[in-house]
Amino acid sequence: MDKKTILIIDDSPDNLDILSEILKEEYKVKAALNGKIGLKIANTKPNLILLDILMPEMDGYEVFQKLKDNPETSSIPIVFISGNSNDDEIKKGMDMGASDYLFKPIDPELVLESVKKFLKD
Repeated sequence: MDKKTILIIDDSPDNLDILSEILKEEYKVKAALNGKIGLKIANTKPNLILLDILMPEMDGYEVFQKLKDNPETSSIPIVFISGNSNDDEIKKGMDMGASDYLFKPIDPELVLESVKKFLKD
């Protein structure tokens, strides 16, 4: 059976490495170090996107909006990842239509739990 694909968009190479390690066993992982590259890779239609919020040039909210405005990518579940656990930030992300919201430092069990929730067979 083909592995489902997850796109990780995060400006931190360390976070990309950590998330890839957690997910590579069960999923095909694609990574982007910024929103611009992430938007290009998203056109390959991954099954799920893990999206960092605080990134230079184009933040996660802007990337999210562009993904949702594009008919090709609008139905892909997007999980925000943030180092900020501020209630207003969480509310903003969920109000925009995020599928879930995870926090840094990254908890492998929570990441897998969230991903599996949206990638059931």
